[in-house]
Amino acid sequence: MKPRTRSRVTGILGRVYLGAILLFLYAPILVMAAMSFNASEFYQLPFTFSTEWYERVWRNDLILNAAARSVWIAVVVTVVATVLGTAASVALWRYDFRGKRALQVLLFPPIAIPWLITGTAMLIFFFGVGIGRGTPAVIIGHVALALPYVIVVVTARLATFDRTLEEAARSLGARPWMVTRAVMLPWIAPGVIAGALFAFAVSFDQFVISYFLSEPGDSTLPVLIYTAIRKGFTPEINAISTIIIAVSMVVMLIAARFTKFGGER
Repeated sequence: MKPRTRSRVTGILGRVYLGAILLFLYAPILVMAAMSFNASEFYQLPFTFSTEWYERVWRNDLILNAAARSVWIAVVVTVVATVLGTAASVALWRYDFRGKRALQVLLFPPIAIPWLITGTAMLIFFFGVGIGRGTPAVIIGHVALALPYVIVVVTARLATFDRTLEEAARSLGARPWMVTRAVMLPWIAPGVIAGALFAFAVSFDQFVISYFLSEPGDSTLPVLIYTAIRKGFTPEINAISTIIIAVSMVVMLIAARFTKFGGER
């Protein structure tokens, strides 16, 4: 086989393989989204287009209240995690101190450790220190999970920052805070925005931590969906799940637009 022909065949096989992976990942989501527009409650075919299940979601106060709670918790988590994560990234980038490497390593276990274990540990810890279950515990738990994502993205952006710009600003008499505000923050702003979007998505979609730490009757939207599925699956779940997935994908696409993990805008 000629090299050009071999290259062409390899390219075709690569595209087929990539297409198969994407189909495997997204086919269930596409089916769920399609069935959310099916008029039949029992998913009968032929398909009959209807927005009835979205209209029911709009009239369901329980779902709307849970969605509103999830959104405002995610907003609070986003603000706290972004501020703390950005400050931590700048400190780790700018200063050298004893135990820095160990601290950097310890920032990543919340991503790697299964959330079931993390949720159990947080529940035991919060009861041990007197916080218990409730909204404060949920917010703290979500912030703990969102922080590593913010730090990773902002640190990647800081890796492309030219230190000579900071040195030049200081040589002109700028104080450290002015250097950070006027020189560094504009450069890392895309990374900060992307980190904030990641934090929002992590908090809004979080089920395990919310399930362990929420009080009965005061659940977030993912917990409400899980509870509803246990009682009996209805196409309303398809509708609200489709909305959640759409919102999450939009947030991730916006985050990808602002920054890449290599720090390029």
